[in-house]
Amino acid sequence: MSTSTESTPELAAADEKPSIQLDVKVESPQACLREVIVTIPQAEVQRYMKNAYDELVPEAQVPGFRSGRAPRKLVEKQFKDRVVEQVKGSLLMDSLGQVTDTDQFSAIGEPDFDYNAIEIPDTGDFKFQFKIEVRPEFETPTWKGIKFAKPVETVSDADVDEALKRVLSRYATLEATDEAAVAGDKLLLTAKFSLDGKKLSEMDEERVTLEDRLSLTDGVCENFGELMTGVMEGDVKKGKIKIADGVDDEEMRGKEVDVEFTVVEVLKLEMPELTDSFLEELGDFESEDELRSFVKDSLTRQADYRTEQAIRKTIVGMLTENLQFELPPTLVKRQTNREMRRQVMELQRSGFDDEMIKRFVNASRQNAQTSTEAALREHFVLEQIAEEQKIDAEEADYEAEIELIAQQEDASPRAVRSRLEKQGQMDALRNQIVERKVIALIVEAAKVTEEPVEKKTGEEGSEFAVYHSVLATKDTSEIPEAKYDDDAALEGNKVEKEKDREEE
Repeated sequence: MSTSTESTPELAAADEKPSIQLDVKVESPQACLREVIVTIPQAEVQRYMKNAYDELVPEAQVPGFRSGRAPRKLVEKQFKDRVVEQVKGSLLMDSLGQVTDTDQFSAIGEPDFDYNAIEIPDTGDFKFQFKIEVRPEFETPTWKGIKFAKPVETVSDADVDEALKRVLSRYATLEATDEAAVAGDKLLLTAKFSLDGKKLSEMDEERVTLEDRLSLTDGVCENFGELMTGVMEGDVKKGKIKIADGVDDEEMRGKEVDVEFTVVEVLKLEMPELTDSFLEELGDFESEDELRSFVKDSLTRQADYRTEQAIRKTIVGMLTENLQFELPPTLVKRQTNREMRRQVMELQRSGFDDEMIKRFVNASRQNAQTSTEAALREHFVLEQIAEEQKIDAEEADYEAEIELIAQQEDASPRAVRSRLEKQGQMDALRNQIVERKVIALIVEAAKVTEEPVEKKTGEEGSEFAVYHSVLATKDTSEIPEAKYDDDAALEGNKVEKEKDREEE
């Protein structure tokens, strides 16, 4: 496809900078990629050159002349290279802005071109080309009146017992022991990873819980519980790590590598008693029942999140079923961490603790490309519906989201907003809000039935996650820290109660 546009200075408002006369040709080699050729007439180049010299001459310092008194031709000769470079930058910036502001495509990335390879000719038209990632063009799928089953999850007393046990385990006293390790014990481990005798990486001392599986950033030890049950201080155990199918190194995908675990310590947990003083220290709770109620509320938020995610997965699965368009690898790679941070933010606001978020991060890392491609397709569809239905994030939406995150972090909303802005996550927060609104709109217009969720016993405690890359790719620095677990929420509960007492 090739298109051409032309704009003239006469179209610009009198108080705005005149637009540039230019010709634009756009090719579409891929659904999400445009190749653009921009042609600017020499007359426009000369206009920019004249304006640049008009600004320079009154201030130019030339040897033998007072400041601003040198002849124009002498100034033009002496400062030509500098002015040409300045004009090149101005023409590129202004023309790119003019091109990307048109309705020819919706850019989602920055223009890609070699600045140093572009030159302004002394005669003839000034031409340059660039590539830019754009939102794909497609017909909006039918979304009104779809049918699906909504999973309904209930929180039982047994669920509260298990969650309360996890919360209290964070306050347990850890005592080194000479006894053999059993499920639920803490192990202080080091590990060496190798393939065919060649070292891949080493893991420094890491405290892990003895669970069925051990998840790492780019792989899993499936039989970790079986391998490590019964170990004692000083024991060395050899096992296998299966590398994830989604790692960047294609040759390593799905391979098994050797791991050698060294047990530095076995630690037993001495659970705290729920005394009045401990309840007060934990979150200013007046009774065990109040603590259980708090934990149940957290579990309910988590259940609501899982329901929302299940509904979203079903809906976007229907909407994207027949959408086939290629996504540029550079776009997928660039969006991987951004998408993960967005989802971590969603988990934080939904009451998930640090260990649960680590599992999610590792699972996402292990299948990064596939999960990011799916997330991008979902985003494009939901964003298009949002635009058609004029749905956007309002300031009140931002405030509500930030307030939830602030409660989890036991921080002020202002501090949370400042951090999100500095980290460039406000756009991600905006997408999160808009997509949730679109899903709510679709659900409202859908024909929904309810379906109870059957829980699998012991599923939550079957895996422990650590941040370590077996292949030593060093990309773990980009993993968002999931600092804001139930401990912060408990402390936040205490702060809220103190505020209530002050108001009374």
